[in-house]
Amino acid sequence: MKHARIAYDGAIHHATAMPGDDTRLRLADGRVLREAEVVWLPPVEPRTVFALGLNYADHAKELAFKAPEEPLAFLKGPNTLIGHRAHTVRPAGVALMHYECELVVVMGKTARNVPREHAYDYVAGYTVANDYAIRDYLENYYRPNLRVKSRDTCTPIGPWLVDRDDVPDPMKLALRTIVNGRVTQEGNTRDMIFDVPALIAWFSSFMTLSPGDMILTGTPEGLADTQPGDEVITEIEGIGRLVSTIAAGQPNKEPA
Repeated sequence: MKHARIAYDGAIHHATAMPGDDTRLRLADGRVLREAEVVWLPPVEPRTVFALGLNYADHAKELAFKAPEEPLAFLKGPNTLIGHRAHTVRPAGVALMHYECELVVVMGKTARNVPREHAYDYVAGYTVANDYAIRDYLENYYRPNLRVKSRDTCTPIGPWLVDRDDVPDPMKLALRTIVNGRVTQEGNTRDMIFDVPALIAWFSSFMTLSPGDMILTGTPEGLADTQPGDEVITEIEGIGRLVSTIAAGQPNKEPA
């Protein structure tokens, strides 16, 4: 099943997708609404957000980096997350702002020292993220700083949380990004360097993962700059189609 969190009629609601029609959603009270009638929120209330750098070999090569030998992980603040059909701000004066289509793993149970063969037992489901990066401030691809990856609005996520059991193999999903109607990025989750079970086993080997924690699993090659007014769609097979629009930041809002 596909689940969503939305704002409608002055309240926050949990909803599900209508069978065979992701453009309509049903509220718990039975009302059916269209996609454009609601404000979409992240499908999971933000908790700890983990992210991976250089988790696709083709992306590492694209950036002239050697593929990592262990996961390159960093944290993101919950302030970064926004919903489907929302606006992401491009800071004034920056030269490069790239999209990143990513499969997101949402934890469903408390996990500590989980062996990889049991990792999927701890997953609630999957969603889509577009983890924009401001390359101007990047000092090291191995450790992206806060101004690169933790800006307000920089990570649209959703629209749906898809139940784990409705995704037969999360490691065989096609990904793509479409900017203003043109396909600019294509890949497949099978090309991850560290797959979903490996990531859950690795994180849980040194810390406790909790229900609602999210792991953004990295992006394949095919990055391009985005500008104010661009419509950016990140799609993952069987998971969903996430739309965001780039908005221009105000010069007086940016630090010197």
